[in-house]
Amino acid sequence: MNSSALLPLMVMLVQLWPCSPTMEKHSAQNTDWSFTVVQRVKRGWLWEPFFATEEQISPVPVYVGQLKSDLDKQDGNLKYVLTGEGAGSIFVIDEYNGKIYVTQKLDREKKPFYTLRAQAINRSTQLPVEPESVFIIKVQDVNDHEPQFLDGPYVATVPEMSPEGTSVIQVTATDGDDPSYGNSARLIYSLIQGQPYFSVEPKTGVIRMASQMDRETKDQYLVIIQAKDMVGQPGAFSATATVTINLSDINDNPPKFQQRLYYMSVSEESPVGTTIGKIFAEDSDIGENAAMNYSIEGDSSDVFDIITNNETQEGIILLKKTVDYESKRRYSIQAKVVNKYIDERFLKEEPFEDKTIVKINVEDADEPPVFTSENYVMEIVEGAMSGSLVGVVTARDPDDDDSPVRYTIVQSMPLKRLFSINEHNGTIITTKPLDREIAPWHNITVTATETRNPEKISEANVYVQVLNVNDNAPEFPKYYETFVCENAVSGRLIQTISAVDQDDSAEGHHFYFSLSQEATNNSHFTLKDNQDNTAGIFTGKSGFKRQEQVFLYLPILIKDNGTPPLTSTNTLTVTVCDCDTEVNTFYCRYGAFMYSLGLSTEALVAVLACILILLVFFLAIVTIRQQKKKSPFSEKIEEFRENIVSYDDEGGGEEDTEAFDISALRTRTVMRTHRPRKKVTSEIHSLYRQSLQVGPDSAIFRQFISEKLEEANADPTVPPYDSLQTYAFEGTGSLAGSLSSLGSNTSDADQNYDYLADWGPHFKQLAGMYTSHRSVGD
Repeated sequence: MNSSALLPLMVMLVQLWPCSPTMEKHSAQNTDWSFTVVQRVKRGWLWEPFFATEEQISPVPVYVGQLKSDLDKQDGNLKYVLTGEGAGSIFVIDEYNGKIYVTQKLDREKKPFYTLRAQAINRSTQLPVEPESVFIIKVQDVNDHEPQFLDGPYVATVPEMSPEGTSVIQVTATDGDDPSYGNSARLIYSLIQGQPYFSVEPKTGVIRMASQMDRETKDQYLVIIQAKDMVGQPGAFSATATVTINLSDINDNPPKFQQRLYYMSVSEESPVGTTIGKIFAEDSDIGENAAMNYSIEGDSSDVFDIITNNETQEGIILLKKTVDYESKRRYSIQAKVVNKYIDERFLKEEPFEDKTIVKINVEDADEPPVFTSENYVMEIVEGAMSGSLVGVVTARDPDDDDSPVRYTIVQSMPLKRLFSINEHNGTIITTKPLDREIAPWHNITVTATETRNPEKISEANVYVQVLNVNDNAPEFPKYYETFVCENAVSGRLIQTISAVDQDDSAEGHHFYFSLSQEATNNSHFTLKDNQDNTAGIFTGKSGFKRQEQVFLYLPILIKDNGTPPLTSTNTLTVTVCDCDTEVNTFYCRYGAFMYSLGLSTEALVAVLACILILLVFFLAIVTIRQQKKKSPFSEKIEEFRENIVSYDDEGGGEEDTEAFDISALRTRTVMRTHRPRKKVTSEIHSLYRQSLQVGPDSAIFRQFISEKLEEANADPTVPPYDSLQTYAFEGTGSLAGSLSSLGSNTSDADQNYDYLADWGPHFKQLAGMYTSHRSVGD
């Protein structure tokens, strides 16, 4: 056979069925499975049906089919060879007759088909007598998988009272078998539990409402759904799923009062806002569907109010206005409740509201007296004599017994001297004249007390306004410092004046300015009324003489617009100044003051100079005392190295740096032994710092000290003694002389300190320390 003769492709669809216990090894007629073979026959290969099944459990190989070449003479000269997927392990071939067997269990879900190659070889020549041919074996499916609900358990929610047929939820099961072959994967759904409330569509698994259900009767249902493969035929596998279906609430129930009549009571002394009682309406719904609002119908809504407690859904009745037992002792109100959110679908059945009656009794209480008004406003003219009538307050006992009332004034101590009240009839009078300029208003608290029960007290506020009387004349608002130059010309403005009035004017103050008759006759100054409550003072002539008169007095009349008008005379003092081109106000002010004391300008300068000298002297004394307070001794005895030198030279001032002879500091008797240069430098720095503390803040002084210090530091041959000079202040010097040890080069052992005992009590401690030190050294 030429190479163009190809082995036909055989596709075998093997449907998996359980093997029969009586099945023979090679007999297709005794098997419990079915198969379909699509076969094309050409010259060269002869095909016989193959048999293979998934889930094969037989311990011996199972015959599948046979390969046969048309060149096979049945003499055993041909050898059949099988290669490809599973050849030699899963599938084996009888090399003599070409029969194929399956030796292992097949699982279509793991591998649905196998690709194999067949070849026929001449045993003698070992050459193929047929070209190699490829064929595919498809494993036929058998029902070996159960349905599964992978998404279970299910939970669904559907509104209560939903109409029949409403979709609730869809459940879905899966089957691992081949859905394209046979019925192994064809599922059907059924309802095992949940009738008659629910139903399920057999093919889709959609659960639907089978009837209307009320959540208030039952709010949760447990539904069991079964899924069967093989379209529910006998021998099919099945699985179940549980579906929990909750009914959600809708507002299908109106609120209902538990009682048709409520009884409550309230005391007449209860304040506004007092809780009187609670009412409650039941609603079978939940959540916002049970939310409700309470209200009061009728005229009683102005006395009582009702609010809703959103947590408990109770209606709380409150007192909106105080009640009076003597006026009305019983109230009957109608309360209504209605849902906040209403479902219009149920309005046609019944109104979603309810009503009830609440009867409220007013309880009698011993009430305090009641004023005819909470606040009284009274008026009185200022200056009215003591005992003048201010007004009358009235209070009464609202109770039936009508107890008498006693009036008193509660006020601070000063006010007790201003007003008094008749405790029987509430008449208020003044105890002294009132001044509006001191206090235009007075606030009084009046109490009314029951005489039979003093604990019952009430208060009222009385506001007394003091009416104005024009009893204050206008005056200058301040003291005017007015100056005029000797060389002033006529008509120059020297001062602008104004006025104030302590009285109150309803129309506003208006002042009129003029010069007195005496000033009018004097031609020194003139006045111009500006008609705006100000006036200008002008010079009436040219030239003034300070030597003749330093102060000029100008009487000015000021009149107000009160009824009757009042006039006052105010004197303006004008100081004559010796001016140049510009007026020196400071000099003129104080020059006038000194002139009034009888001092000339020269005397004024001398007084100021004396004051300045005394101030400098005082500062110098304070500085000296501060320096004396500083202790010149250390706590350790070995640190005392002071030599005492006395000199009485008086300095010549700040400019005199050589006013005294310092040669005494350099005598042989006070010379000290030579010290290291390092200590000399540190001592100079210390003295320099002290000089800055006690000396004046003078740049020249500091520069001089700095130069001396720099000179001493730069010269290493300078003897170890220093010169200390003070320029901070001028003084008479100390009787004790200098205590400085600067320049001393002798030891303490060579000096005699016995003379310290003669210096008095101030140096007693110093004498004792040096005397004892010397004794020890000796």
